[in-house]
Formats: sequence, C-alpha cells, structure tokens
Amino acid sequence: MKNFGYSILLLILLFTVASCEKDDICVEGTTPLMVVEFFDVNNRNTPKNVAALRVVGEGQLVTVNTVADRTALNKINIPLKTVEESTSFLLISNSADNDDGFETGNIDTLVFDYARLEDFKSRACGFIVNYQALEGTLTTDTDNWIQEIEIIRSDIINSDSTHVKIYH
Repeated sequence: MKNFGYSILLLILLFTVASCEKDDICVEGTTPLMVVEFFDVNNRNTPKNVAALRVVGEGQLVTVNTVADRTALNKINIPLKTVEESTSFLLISNSADNDDGFETGNIDTLVFDYARLEDFKSRACGFIVNYQALEGTLTTDTDNWIQEIEIIRSDIINSDSTHVKIYH
C-alpha cells in the first residue's frame, strides 16, 4: 500500500511538471517599420525637415500613429501593410485645415511595393513580417514637393537604419 501511495504522488508530480509552460511574453521582436529620412534636394547629404508633416495611409481617415502629426520632422518610421504587397501614403507638407476643415497642405502620394516574408518567432510572438525587394513610386502631379525617392535598403528586417531617402 505504501508503494501505491508513492506511485500516486509520483504520478501527480509528473502531471504537474508536464503541464507547466514557458511564460507567453514576446521579447523576440515585431514587424519592422520602414524608416524614411528627408534630405535637401540641393545638398543631398543635408537632412531637411518637412514643415507641418502629416502622413496618412491612402484610403484612411486617420493619420499614421507612428508619426507626430503636423510636426517639422526629417525622419519618420511608418508601417507597411502585412497582408498586401503594396502600401500607399499621402505625405502632406505644410499641413493645415481651412475654415471648412479641408486639408490645405501640399499632398504627394507615394506607393511602396514589396514582397512579404513571414517569419515565425515563437508561440508567444507568433509571426512577424519582413519585407524584400522594396520599390517606391511618386505619383506625379502639377505641384510635387517631393523631388526624388531613393531606396537605400530594399530589405526591411529591422527599424535600425534608413530604408528610404526622400529629397525635397
């Protein structure tokens, strides 16, 4: 009978240990943001702020939440879509609203095309998306404030360095 008690105790201990799991806390990373820097078109090595910059995803009603709205900035981090191979942004220089609430700034549209590469990190983190073969296109209009786009790094695997330079 004594061995039966030890067997039951050992069985309970075995089930207790087997049911333990690692904490589900994700520390391995997230989908990287695309880093964009703005430079002076006349002096290509000089960073240049965009006055009252507003960034809106095309077809969206709200601004991109990773960029301080209507602030003079020369560097931004923006998210790309994780379920599509293209993301379009409206970049607005000198953004302001008129009395009727309509945008009065200079709006340029940028389209970024890429290939998505899903990467499984862990059970806690799940999948992240990295991007490859990044390409950028400026939609030409009669009053572009953006003069040129240069892709510096076509693979986006982290947000540590610049991926795109925009000259204005």
